[in-house]
Amino acid sequence: MNKTLLKILMFVLLILFIISPFASLAGLMLVVLVGAFFFLLGDVFQAIIGGDTDPKKS
Repeated sequence: MNKTLLKILMFVLLILFIISPFASLAGLMLVVLVGAFFFLLGDVFQAIIGGDTDPKKS
């Protein structure tokens, strides 16, 4: 669950970087935003379904 919360925080910060008036390479940042959105959506659905979002390494 911590991984999902961390991704949500990173997604919000990414949106703030894109909206900021000094954002350079805004087109590239929009591509990164779309990719981050899909990764975030996958983790949120996995957390809702009840899957393990933090796999244990052995």
